[in-house]
Amino acid sequence: MLLILSLIVFAAFAMLIHELGHLLAARLCNVPASELGLGMGRKIGSFRVAGIKLSFGLLPTGSFVMLDGMVLKQRSVPQQLFVHLGGIILNLVAGLFTYGTNFSWLNLLLAAGNILPLYQHDGWKCGVVILRALMRRKSQSAERVFTFSGGFVSLMIAWAVARLFF
Repeated sequence: MLLILSLIVFAAFAMLIHELGHLLAARLCNVPASELGLGMGRKIGSFRVAGIKLSFGLLPTGSFVMLDGMVLKQRSVPQQLFVHLGGIILNLVAGLFTYGTNFSWLNLLLAAGNILPLYQHDGWKCGVVILRALMRRKSQSAERVFTFSGGFVSLMIAWAVARLFF
């Protein structure tokens, strides 16, 4: 029971680190953020710190940072990628500094899961930024193909990893 509780707490802390990575990168690129949320479902509380609303949901199963998307899209491609990869970078740093612990593995797994090109994950967002830069425009059909193929590739990667362990 203690192991399960500690994993839930460590996972929530790893998600918080992830979102702080996005927030830090956004701040470095002058992209405004209005909220950092930890947890999903019914809100159980919120407060403000340094102009950011910190909100907490009942279920610790997800997290987010509410960025100004219009401002982000006006930044250079490297800056957009930096903001989207900020969470993964901070999870990797936390995972390497705490290597060999359950907390380390949770950070490394969170980074690995977010780099996959799954819809609305960081890897997918980076892919869309790169696709738009290469095409020099927005293309709904190209983005649909990327989304579908990214989901398929992610499924194949998950299947291959599962085969290693089972």
